[in-house]
Amino acid sequence: MDLSKKSLENMEYMIEKMKEKLKVLNLDVMKSSHFDEELYEDLKDIYEMVMKKSSFSPSEMQAIVEELGNLRKK
Repeated sequence: MDLSKKSLENMEYMIEKMKEKLKVLNLDVMKSSHFDEELYEDLKDIYEMVMKKSSFSPSEMQAIVEELGNLRKK
């Protein structure tokens, strides 16, 4: 998957992978339709950080969720 190209398909892929890695319980919380394509690079940055780490502290999880919340469409 070439994530350097801004596309809805890539956004869906990144969000799905983050949901798996973060073990998001409420899957409806993170849907690609909730995110603006204009913020693709920000989403990609969060995705890359999440995928590099093997585990997350509760405060890290909270920070990630908050950042994703900030990227959601208003």
